[in-house]
Amino acid sequence: MAITLKGTDVVVIGLGAAGGTAVLPLAQAGLEIVGLEAGPRLTAADYALDEIRQANWNWLGKWKVNNEVPTWRQTPTGVAASVASQGGAAILMNNGVGGTSIHYAAASWRYLPWQFQVRSHTISRYGAGAIPAGSTVADWPLTYDDLEPYYEKVEYLHGESGLAGNLKGIKQAGGNPFEGPRNKPYPNPPLRTAGWSAMMGEAAKKLGYHPFPEATFIRSQPYKGMPACTYCALCSPNGCYIDAKGGTAVAGIPEAEATKHLQVLTGARATQINVDSSGRATGVTFVQGGLEYFQPAKVVIVSTYVYENVRLLLLSKAAAFPQGLSNNHGQVGKHYISQLLIILSGLFPGKALNTFFGTSGQSTTIDDLDGDNFDHTGLGFIGGGKFSFNTGKTAISAARLTPPSLASWGSDWKAWIAKNANSVGTASGEGEALSYEDQFLDLDPSTKDPQGIPVVRVTYRLHETEVRLHQYMWKKADELLKAAGASQTWGSGFSLAPDKPLPVPVNSHAYGGTRMGDDPEQTVVNGFGVSHEIPNLLVLGASAFPTSAGSNPTKTVMAWSWRAADNLVKNWGAIAG
Repeated sequence: MAITLKGTDVVVIGLGAAGGTAVLPLAQAGLEIVGLEAGPRLTAADYALDEIRQANWNWLGKWKVNNEVPTWRQTPTGVAASVASQGGAAILMNNGVGGTSIHYAAASWRYLPWQFQVRSHTISRYGAGAIPAGSTVADWPLTYDDLEPYYEKVEYLHGESGLAGNLKGIKQAGGNPFEGPRNKPYPNPPLRTAGWSAMMGEAAKKLGYHPFPEATFIRSQPYKGMPACTYCALCSPNGCYIDAKGGTAVAGIPEAEATKHLQVLTGARATQINVDSSGRATGVTFVQGGLEYFQPAKVVIVSTYVYENVRLLLLSKAAAFPQGLSNNHGQVGKHYISQLLIILSGLFPGKALNTFFGTSGQSTTIDDLDGDNFDHTGLGFIGGGKFSFNTGKTAISAARLTPPSLASWGSDWKAWIAKNANSVGTASGEGEALSYEDQFLDLDPSTKDPQGIPVVRVTYRLHETEVRLHQYMWKKADELLKAAGASQTWGSGFSLAPDKPLPVPVNSHAYGGTRMGDDPEQTVVNGFGVSHEIPNLLVLGASAFPTSAGSNPTKTVMAWSWRAADNLVKNWGAIAG
């Protein structure tokens, strides 16, 4: 029998980029909030400058995520198994106050205006035939202009470092010429330039591209009492040992708690969202310290991550929702997307690149190949991606960037590393993948986590459109590296060959499952994250995104969550009932 706690206005499940942002405007409005976080609360002292520990990619997920990794199958009729057993990759999120805004690389991007209307803009420019068969790509129910003020709020909350490229419609020298117009410059200047990134910037210019310093939530100078980066190179995938990396544990959640309207419960794993006979949410059941509790609330916000958002909704069955909450139209879990990753390394013989010095956020980037910034006629794909040339390499990561022709161990490998480790540079790209009818999430009927709860089953495969995009981006990365003087290039990590991207069915850049839109029969939530079927339930995060992008999603998750929270405050009476 669950222990019933004192009721609250809002209960928020998950305090990462989405929930950790939403609690700030809610608390500032005076609403009483209980935040349930499955992981612990860590501090800067927990993020030791220890390369071996730092290179263990998901040590922050040990409290929950590592024990519930989704299974994978490529087709709806296939049998799901572990990702590793099938030659795919799994990039996991983590648990803790701040979520993955603790250990992310902190690249912070606004989506392009085009990326909010991918379907309509593509059809307008290239015709309906440009949309791949079976793709469910859709426009967002909002525009870049709707989100721009919230991008600004997020940037100024975290003290983002960058250089504006489009200020109030006027292009700015040195910034990203393709970005949507912004009303204010970044609050802090870019991180300092490194030799490797400067060299790649010059090579990009030779090829006609427009390089600029990548924007990042890593602060280049002290900002509102928060420190600046020391360029230690060990903050990804790790927290920052001095809190110079922006995240909701550093800014957002602390300010919300200072209002005395937010109570954070750590080690609190939500197991069910409760609803009454009329179909309204009544609160959340969770387990903490071996005991079961029920937290009553007027409004429930689910803001974990794509996989857990979907899993919680599907697990929370009720008489009014026999297929899971907000799923009477069968849309929960649909339209899943895993972002494409393109990584090439190049050898620059005898040249000391010194990419070991500096953070991964210290990067030169090009956006010329993103979105619809170039003509796609005849290419066989839509969308694109960005390339970054960053530092932040460690000895362990360098040892993994060897050519495929070289054995991954032994005396030859050691000799090659000793001679060339400081002469290898990497082009890191992200590609825009689409949603398809045959890509979705559901509950695995046979695999359970240690608590006996079904894990998520991912049904996902690489489609021809994404393979063509990968091949195109591979070619461009090869040209860029060779223009800078690389004697040879090779695919690293997620790029096995030009036409063979590594499947990443479980991804830290994943989207869909609770798609937003205006049609209740085709989407799960509206443009403010409010469930079409449960009027006092909000679902926040990239699970609601209709599209991916060719860049990192975190800032858009934060901005959209802030907008959703503002809407909840404005319409509290109608939503809370």
